[in-house]
Amino acid sequence: MAVMAMPRPDLAAHRESLRLPAPEIVNRLVAMLGRKLTAYVAKVKDVRAVDRWIAGGEIYGDAEERLRFAFQVARSLCEQDAPAVVQAWMTGVNPELGDRVPLRLMREGDLHVVGPEVLRAARAFLAGG
Repeated sequence: MAVMAMPRPDLAAHRESLRLPAPEIVNRLVAMLGRKLTAYVAKVKDVRAVDRWIAGGEIYGDAEERLRFAFQVARSLCEQDAPAVVQAWMTGVNPELGDRVPLRLMREGDLHVVGPEVLRAARAFLAGG
């Protein structure tokens, strides 16, 4: 008898983060996190940049990679919780991350290094760990 693997709860979020156009990623991230936190993770000080991106303006530097990753994490968490809970998770000190703040890691860290850590912490939260 074959054992069926349970689908990971973040798989749909990962697919969406890759397939959706950048303006839609930003728009949905704003709906989950708000304009200020979206601007923060993208490393911009002016929230008007977020509005320009939603309107189709060019996203510069590594901001798009950070926005897509933040969307993936937030979208995964929104499967179980309201945006207010997701915002609190993203901005709170997280014991799964060595008492670091997920959103700050996403903003300041190398996503190839901190990305897997943040995803593990989000999966633990989703699993009730």
